[in-house]
Amino acid sequence: MQKSRRSQFEFITLMAALMSVTALAIDAVLPALDIIGETIHTNTAADNQLLITMIFLGLGIGPLIFGPLADAKGRKLSVYIGFAIFIAASFLCIYSQSLEVMIAGRILQGIGLSAPRTVSIAIIRDLFTGDHMARIMSFVTVVFLLVPIVAPAIGKIILDSLNWKAIFLIQVLIAILVVIWFWKRQKETLIPDKVIPYSIKRILNGFIETVKYRDTLGYTIIQGFVIGSFLVYLSASQHIFEKQYGLKEEFPFIFAGLAISIGTATFLNGSFVMRFGMKKLVKLALIGFFITSSLYILLYSGVARPPIYILLLFFASQFFCIGFLFGNLRALAMQPVGHIAGIGAAITGLISTLMAVPISTFIGRFVEHTTLPLFIGFASCSAISILILLWIYKKPPVH
Repeated sequence: MQKSRRSQFEFITLMAALMSVTALAIDAVLPALDIIGETIHTNTAADNQLLITMIFLGLGIGPLIFGPLADAKGRKLSVYIGFAIFIAASFLCIYSQSLEVMIAGRILQGIGLSAPRTVSIAIIRDLFTGDHMARIMSFVTVVFLLVPIVAPAIGKIILDSLNWKAIFLIQVLIAILVVIWFWKRQKETLIPDKVIPYSIKRILNGFIETVKYRDTLGYTIIQGFVIGSFLVYLSASQHIFEKQYGLKEEFPFIFAGLAISIGTATFLNGSFVMRFGMKKLVKLALIGFFITSSLYILLYSGVARPPIYILLLFFASQFFCIGFLFGNLRALAMQPVGHIAGIGAAITGLISTLMAVPISTFIGRFVEHTTLPLFIGFASCSAISILILLWIYKKPPVH
């Protein structure tokens, strides 16, 4: 029994590590955005934000490649290919001298990292079912949530000690260590009876099957608006706290504190969802998201920079609501397509990402001297999401 517990602990940690390289690649570069921008000759802070949003574009596209590949050729091969792409893309970022090359590198990083991110969930699904699977996923998520809390601080330490390129090199080193650990300790979990041949037709059929469900399409679009609005904060946070408020040294700690707000809501969701149900939590969280952002607009529309404690209070409230949305929206979108779970997850992820990136890029252009456009974006995205929720609840007429 003790050995079994030790093996399960290692499995949970390994699956979390596979996912966590993604969070590290996104958040560790945040303290260095301005310095990287000087190297690649960006013109505005909004250009620097693309270094964050573009990796999400890759994360949205990648599952369409690696999801079916993992079902056809095995889980482990997909992870190896994904990490190889990520490592090559990291060196492209290191040696880039222009915004265009850096964006290409970040997109490729996202595509590569979508493999371990997608395959880790598939491996858990291969080995566990029902409540046991939910329990393992909860433990993996808790470990995974620790990375966004500490990643900016790690990036700041590397930046102060070495330079911004070292941040990418450290990511490469960690990726190599994780993939060696995965190679040595994780067996292939795809059994021959479950192999599904790779085909473009399967992807197209999966897309048609996925979007025909009212609930799946509606909750996926809401995901796009929620993720898009959150991406604005994620990509602009360094500029807001370091440039607008002059809190360069405090930024990693502020980022960590706000990440804890999302983590707390995610943790509480595990017990609340059993009591109230996913639909009710999504409805309440969206209403809370809208009210909080609208209240900020009402109170501070004429103030360029309210006191930092006021801003943090509103951010924490917003992110607490978001913590109840991410997992529940994904689960609700996936409920009607459980029979094609792999391709369904890839399609819904692609649609929400293709929405989120342009939404965040557009709103981010206005977050130059004040955070007000960010909260206008929050309010707009949550208002549209509530309207879509009403559309989902409105049953089509029976003919």
